[in-house]
Parts: sequence; C-alpha cells; structure tokens
Amino acid sequence: MNLPMRINFKEKDYTYLIITKGITKLTTEIQINLNNREYQLVCNSNGDWDAVDVTVSDHTELLKAIGRNIKLRYRF
Repeated sequence: MNLPMRINFKEKDYTYLIITKGITKLTTEIQINLNNREYQLVCNSNGDWDAVDVTVSDHTELLKAIGRNIKLRYRF
C-alpha cells in the first residue's frame, strides 16, 4: 500500500502517491497519482525529472517540484 506524500508548492499543500514500486538509483521512470490523475515522470540527461505528455492545463512547475522531492527522498 502506498502512503500519500505531501508537498507544499506556492503556499498550497498537495498530496500525491508514487505508484511505481521498487524505486532505485537505476529507475528512469516513475508513475505518480496527483489529484486522481496519473503522470509519468522521466529522468532526463541532467538528472532532473520531467513529466511526459503534459498539457498547458497541467501543473508543469508542480510536477517538476514533485520530481525534485522524489529525487531528494530517494537520494538519486
């Protein structure tokens, strides 16, 4: 069972779930659930995590912040 993770972004609290199991330093893709919508984060050549197939209405800055949060939590 995944526990919800929290992040504060631009003075608002958000909760998301990491769907991907068994994350290691070799992981290159991570699935998350944010606001009942699934997103795929992919590690780019700089080691940053970017969301794949996002639209203008999606919170791209928030998804980048979540990627940084996951990177710090798992010590990538």
